[in-house]
Amino acid sequence: METYALLQITWWLLLGVLLIGLAVMVGMDMGVGTILRYVGRTDLERRVALNIIGPHWEGNQVWFVLGGGAVFAAFPLIYATAFSGFYVVMMLLLWSMIMRPLGFEYRSKLPSEAWRNTWDWALLVSGLVPMVVFGAAFGNLFHGAPFQFSWNLTSTYTGSFLGLLNPFAILCGLLSAALSVFMGAVTVMNGAEGVIHARARTLARVSSVLAIVLFAIGGFWVRGMQGFVLTSGPAAGIAQTPLQQNVSLLDGAWFANFHAYPVLWLVPALGFAGMVLGLLAAGARRSHLAWWLGAVAWLGVIGTAGTALFPFLLPSSSTPAQSLTVWNSSSSQLTLTWMVGFAAVFVPLVVWYTSWAFYVMRGKVKAEHVSADEHAY
Repeated sequence: METYALLQITWWLLLGVLLIGLAVMVGMDMGVGTILRYVGRTDLERRVALNIIGPHWEGNQVWFVLGGGAVFAAFPLIYATAFSGFYVVMMLLLWSMIMRPLGFEYRSKLPSEAWRNTWDWALLVSGLVPMVVFGAAFGNLFHGAPFQFSWNLTSTYTGSFLGLLNPFAILCGLLSAALSVFMGAVTVMNGAEGVIHARARTLARVSSVLAIVLFAIGGFWVRGMQGFVLTSGPAAGIAQTPLQQNVSLLDGAWFANFHAYPVLWLVPALGFAGMVLGLLAAGARRSHLAWWLGAVAWLGVIGTAGTALFPFLLPSSSTPAQSLTVWNSSSSQLTLTWMVGFAAVFVPLVVWYTSWAFYVMRGKVKAEHVSADEHAY
């Protein structure tokens, strides 16, 4: 295989790793925000839940930076097309996420019940909306996005915000939210005791069952869809643009990679295994094991989407022949080479720091400690 093609595939895999890291780590603390008003029925119980993720939620945002940076540097045409075309969605995501730090930092500054309830709802919205958008974005990839390029590769988006809220995208958004709630629930189980632990256990079991059902429905749904097939164009590893290829739409084409390489069926199987075993682990009160199984479920779900779509990264529903792929939207060989070097240093560093932070902050968060600590959330 050509060096350039190998680098392109490497960065496709690394992008998947970063998206999985984002889903697991950011989805975890967003899940806690989503379930905050259920697991915590009193102000003190909610403060306990918030302080379970208090030491980690800010550090988890580094996965957003890594993911965005990877798309910008490794696949700049994807970055430019998506961020300009989906501007309204990006703003919705941005404004919902702005509420999260405000909710954490301001919630306990005043003793007013109305004040704290307002921020509790803000944390719920800012936890739920981004995860629904995250899943819906993957769902829209299977339908393709309505964009096209001019002769000088200037992209024009021809869709609307409401068009992105199609039924399949909503299903994928709900799947994303269900997995986020599961991760948040088992995280609360890890750090809480008593009734908070019991409520979180209930949510973990319900959300895992919902995720299993939605993932299965999504698989059958995709099987009946028309998929994109790259029929001709420059070979992999050759510098190219989206104006040099031909793409066809065929029924069931999103399953082509799985049929060509049956070993890839292990990827969705991993997703189902993580969800089912996570359900059993949560039921058995093995919350730490359930957390890791939730991460396996995310790996299987995102891995399944990426495997089905490959080599497409952003298909075009309005002009299929101008769809963006791994081969025609990546940076130069020199840029990808430098990026591999940076990733080899910083990704393990982030993983090490995150692991160290969770190890140092391990243990249960008790209500009496939260009440006595004036610096607690």
